[in-house]
Amino acid sequence: MPERRTVALVTLGCARNEVDSEELAGGLAADGWDLVQEASEADVAVVNTCGFVEAAKKDSVDALLEAGDLKDRGRTQAVVAVGCMAERYGKELADALPEADGVLGFDDYADISDRLQTILSGGVHASHTPRDRRKLLPLSPVERQDAAGVALPGHGDVAPAPADLPEGLAPASGPRAPLRRRLDTSPVASVKLASGCDRRCSFCAIPSFRGSFISRRPSDVLGETRWLAEQGVKEVMLVSENNTSYGKDLGDIRLLETLLPELAAVDGIERIRVSYLQPAEMRPGLIDVLASTPKVAPYFDLSFQHSAPGVLRAMRRFGDTDRFLGLLETIRAKAPQAGVRSNFIVGFPGESEADFAELERFLTGARLDAIGVFGYSDEDGTEAAGYDTKLDEDVIAERLAHLSRLAEELTSQRAQDRVGETLEILVESADVSDTGVEGAVAVGRAAHQAPETDGQVVLMSDTDLLPGRMVEAKVTGSEGVDLVAEHVSTRPGDPLRTAAEEAAR
Repeated sequence: MPERRTVALVTLGCARNEVDSEELAGGLAADGWDLVQEASEADVAVVNTCGFVEAAKKDSVDALLEAGDLKDRGRTQAVVAVGCMAERYGKELADALPEADGVLGFDDYADISDRLQTILSGGVHASHTPRDRRKLLPLSPVERQDAAGVALPGHGDVAPAPADLPEGLAPASGPRAPLRRRLDTSPVASVKLASGCDRRCSFCAIPSFRGSFISRRPSDVLGETRWLAEQGVKEVMLVSENNTSYGKDLGDIRLLETLLPELAAVDGIERIRVSYLQPAEMRPGLIDVLASTPKVAPYFDLSFQHSAPGVLRAMRRFGDTDRFLGLLETIRAKAPQAGVRSNFIVGFPGESEADFAELERFLTGARLDAIGVFGYSDEDGTEAAGYDTKLDEDVIAERLAHLSRLAEELTSQRAQDRVGETLEILVESADVSDTGVEGAVAVGRAAHQAPETDGQVVLMSDTDLLPGRMVEAKVTGSEGVDLVAEHVSTRPGDPLRTAAEEAAR
């Protein structure tokens, strides 16, 4: 019997990339590849790259170089780049990075096994020439669902799943949907709600390489959520480039409001979280559902980016400080404990001192739980890259440092404000070695904290709290955005151990 082929997937960037990696892993496992955790133990290392901003692109290049080094001192025979950076730059990336034996775009995903086998056997698969993926789908959103032959990671049309799937594999969203294979044992997983974006923000290149907006059908999203629940997942995070647009191409812009209660009712799921919301597209009905539906986190990941009207117009966005503060007031009137996070760009072309002061005014009044701050930099192919009102790099750096300090102070204060609250915490890890909190037994997250970005809760308890448990805990302290909380009780009816925990014993 020939030796089985091994592959490792290294994922960078956002949760959408994590979903793509698990779908690539599913297709490879179904075709006989063995999945391994470490690139050094794999015949082929596949690096799922990020192409969003310069820092992310640098991380992707570093990961490819690190994987390339393994070819000289380990089992690894080939390194392949996939993901947004590979899609965005194609042959240009391949020419600049000879350490990568292949650069595959989204159109290669359906044939990923054949592509990797060709490369592993010493063959060459020509890197693709990048194109504007917005032009691949009809201009009218309602005509996009019937478009064929366009690769959409997350809901592309592929061959039917084999009847004898390996253990741990299942169709992610129907008999002709990509397979998905979980790459970790976390009780949290993301599900793609849609792909692409129809907005034309002047600083953002994502639509050009992710394409126009197209929703997944509700039955597909429900099917994948049910499968994840069977794998022991307790929290599902819905991801896309713009979740507030969900359903517009299916004839119902309010489809998310009806889908969320159905997802929350899936047996085994304890929390549904929605990410990537556009403030200008928020609807009263959507706010109501997010704020009041049991098991749906009252969590608002609002992409404000700035609050000065002039800067927002230059960004091709809408709103202002008072309008945004009014939106937050509406949310908190319905859900006082609601979590809100956002990202902001400072030093955008034309940003005056008065504009920067206006942004400070908004942040001071907004009481956000998590704040990401980025200094402006040109992105290839964007409208803003051609603006002639660029600020000096020293000015951008100074404003970035100032606003970052302010953001840290404000989010720390917001965390302190939560002392005394009783929160529902999803336990994620029993490893407390890095917490520095004496007596801690577990680490988890509350409804206002998304994975990776928004801090964590260090749990104190007289009993062991294993991953996958949903517990109530009273906040007793804070450290930055992190909270310390005392275990009060476990959700009524919750078994001593989850099915996943029992299987791991």
